[in-house]
Amino acid sequence: MCGFVGFTGHVENDERVLKAMMDRIVHRGPDMGGTHIKDGVALGFRRLSILDLTEAGAQPMGNEDGSVFVVFNGEIYNFQELRAELEAAGHTFHCDADTEVLVHGYEEWGEGLVDRLRGMYGFVVHDMRSGKLFGARDIFGIKPFYYYQTADGDLLFGSEIKSFLEHPGFEKAVNKKALRPYLTMQFPATDETFFAGVYKLPAAHCFTFDIASGRMDVRRYWDADFSDDNSKTFDEYVEECDRVVHESVAAHRIADVKVGSFLSGGVDSSYIAACLMPDKTFSVGFDYKDFNETNYAKELSDKLGIENYRKMVTADEFFEVLPQIQYHMDEPQSNLSSVPLWFLAQLAAEQVTVVLSGEGADELFAGYEWYEDTAEMAKFKRLVPLGVRRALGFLVQHLPYFKGYNFITKCAEVPERWYVGQAKVFETAEADEILTPAYDCGPDAFEICAPYYERVEDFCELSKKQYLDMNMWLPGDILLKADKMCMAHSLELRVPFLDKKVMEFAEHIPARFRVNENGNKQVVRHAANRVLPDEWATRPKKGFPVPLKFWLREQKYYDYVKEYFTAPWAEEFFDTSKLMQMLDDHFEGRAFNQRKIYTALTFLIWYKRYFIDETAPAAA
Repeated sequence: MCGFVGFTGHVENDERVLKAMMDRIVHRGPDMGGTHIKDGVALGFRRLSILDLTEAGAQPMGNEDGSVFVVFNGEIYNFQELRAELEAAGHTFHCDADTEVLVHGYEEWGEGLVDRLRGMYGFVVHDMRSGKLFGARDIFGIKPFYYYQTADGDLLFGSEIKSFLEHPGFEKAVNKKALRPYLTMQFPATDETFFAGVYKLPAAHCFTFDIASGRMDVRRYWDADFSDDNSKTFDEYVEECDRVVHESVAAHRIADVKVGSFLSGGVDSSYIAACLMPDKTFSVGFDYKDFNETNYAKELSDKLGIENYRKMVTADEFFEVLPQIQYHMDEPQSNLSSVPLWFLAQLAAEQVTVVLSGEGADELFAGYEWYEDTAEMAKFKRLVPLGVRRALGFLVQHLPYFKGYNFITKCAEVPERWYVGQAKVFETAEADEILTPAYDCGPDAFEICAPYYERVEDFCELSKKQYLDMNMWLPGDILLKADKMCMAHSLELRVPFLDKKVMEFAEHIPARFRVNENGNKQVVRHAANRVLPDEWATRPKKGFPVPLKFWLREQKYYDYVKEYFTAPWAEEFFDTSKLMQMLDDHFEGRAFNQRKIYTALTFLIWYKRYFIDETAPAAA
C-alpha cells in the first residue's frame, strides 16, 4: 500500500521539491497524496487506499497535538489487537486505518513499537518532541526503504530511489563497487545501492536520525533462529503448519477492496489460493513451444471453482518492456521472472487492488533444489564420515581446479566455501575478465556472504543456506521484484508465508523434516496436500521458465542485445569485445550464455535509462 518520500533540512521551495518527489512514485499511490513540512522535516505520501478508503485514513498522519507524524508503506496485520491495547491505555483513534497504530504505538512504546508489529512495512516517524526521526523496515524486507545523506548532512528517504532525483541535494552517480558482485548474484547485493551514497535499510532493521547533528544510527531489531525443536512428530508439524498458514491467509485477506491471488500451478501459490478461495486468480506464460504452464493454474482454478485470467507473453513484448522494468526496479536486476511478473501484475490490476502470492515458502520451509543432495552426494555422505569429508574439502581448496572439485567441496557440508545463494551467474574470475579496471573493484560474492555465515557458524548446513537466502536472496531479489513490479501497476502484493507467526513456527522445524530422502519442503507439501490434489502438492519447483536461450538465437533479438553491447558508453564498464564474443558464441550455438548475456544487458539498460535517457514520466 502506497509509498512515501521525505527529507530533512531546507531547500528553495520545499513544497515544490516534495511534490516532484511524490510525483516520481505516483504509481505506488494514485488515489491521493499528502504532505507534512515542519521543524526541518518534509514528509510526502502517495496512497493506494486499502483500509478505510476515506480521507480520515490519509497520510502523513499525526497524533492529537501534532507532535508526532508518520508516513507508512505496507500493512499491519495485527493492528486490531494493537489498537485495542492502545485504546485500553487511553489513546483515542479517529479512523479505521492501520496507520494510526504506528502513531499511538510510538507514543506508548517508543522504539519498542517494532517488536510488536506483525506485517509488511517501511515507515518513518517524525518526533518533534525529541527532534529525531525513527524508521523501520519489516523483518523480511517485503517493503523497500532507501536513504541518502547529502553533502550538507541532510537525510533523504523513501520507498523508491527515483524520488531522490528530484531533490537538489542529490548527486547522481554510479556506485563503482556494485557491478562486480551483481554479475555473480544477479541482484544488487551490497548495502550501498547502484547509486553512490544511496543505502538500503536492511530487513529487520530500524534507525534513529538526529535532525540537528545529522547522526544516523541503524540497528537490527530481529533475527531468525533456525534451532531445531525435536519435541514434535512430523505429523504434528504438518498439522500446525496447516493451521498457521490458514490463519495467516485470513489475516492477509483483510481489505476494503477486491482481493485476488497469483497462481502459477506450483505448490506454494496453489496452497495460498486454496486457503484464500478468491473470486479470481491470475497466471502468465509464454507464447513459445513448451513454456506455457498456465494450464496447471487453469485446471486447479476449475477444480476450486475460481475464475482464472491468463496472459501469454510474446518475445516482442518481453524485450519491449525491459527499459520500463529496469526503471521501476531502481537498480539493475536480472532475474528473468521479473518480466512475466510485470505482465502478471498488469493483468491482475485490471480486476483487483490486492493479490496474495506464495513468495517466501522456499526460504522458510527449504524448497530450493540447492538445499537437497543429489543421489551421488547422498551416497558419498553415507560412505564417508563427515570428518574425512571436511578434511578433503579443506584440502581441495588449496589445489588447482580438477574434475570432482565442486563435488568434494559440496559434500564437505561447509556451504560458506561454495554457496552464495540461489543465483550464481558469472564466476568472480569471469566477471573480472569482462569488467574495466574502474569497475572491477567491488567485493566478491563470498566476501558479501561471510558476515551472515559468521552469525550462524554453529547451524547445520541446511540452516546456514536458508539463513543466507533469507538475508540476501529473499529481500534482494525475490521481494524486490515482487514489490516493484506490482506497485508499478498500483497493485498491492501480500505474501502470507512471510508472516511473523509463520516464521516463529517454520524456523524450528527440524532439518530432517524440512529436507530428506523424500524431497524438499516436506512439511509444507504435506500440509498443502490437505487442500490440494497430490499432483499440485508434490510438483517440483520451476519458477517462471523463460525461453530466452532460444530467442537470443534469433537475428532480431541478437541485434537488440548487440546494440547495447556495442554502444560507445558501454566501454566505460565492460570489455565490449568480450561481451560480443559471449553473445556470438550463444547465437551460433557454441555455448549457453543466456543468463550471462541477460545480466550484462539489464545493467546496460538500467544505466541508459537513468544516466542517458533520464526523464520523469508524466504524473497521473
